[in-house]
Amino acid sequence: MRKAKVQKRALAPDPRFNDTVVTRFVNELMYDGKKSLALKLFYGAVDKASESSEEADGYELWKKALENIMPAVEVKARRMGGATFQVPVEVRAGRKTALGMKWLIKYSRDRKGNSMIDKLAAEIVAGAKGEGAAVKKKEDTHKMAEANKAFSHFKF
Repeated sequence: MRKAKVQKRALAPDPRFNDTVVTRFVNELMYDGKKSLALKLFYGAVDKASESSEEADGYELWKKALENIMPAVEVKARRMGGATFQVPVEVRAGRKTALGMKWLIKYSRDRKGNSMIDKLAAEIVAGAKGEGAAVKKKEDTHKMAEANKAFSHFKF
């Protein structure tokens, strides 16, 4: 490559939980640069999730939900001799976290409900239990990879 590899910037941890993963999630949740609003949404959803579930606090629920949503394998299209094969590949750690966050936010936004806080809290609780649309997306991704296991020798 002609240019040097781009250095990843270090993210500042969030003020309440002192966690950089929360900062990544809030950045993904943010619209139009309104970070304070995204922080309010996240903290409100975490508080609401802890109210609805007695077993753990909201932050632990969110971490468990994110863990349940992150995929281990996915399929990538690979062209071989005019045909396109869906080749299963393992997901890198950074991409795994990013996909989990994106799916959690996407399916929270797609839920029926009044406010984003309610929808995000409901998806967090569902994800922590191993239910919900985001967990279903992960399971569908894993099923697709399992179905195409025969093409795994076409690795990149």
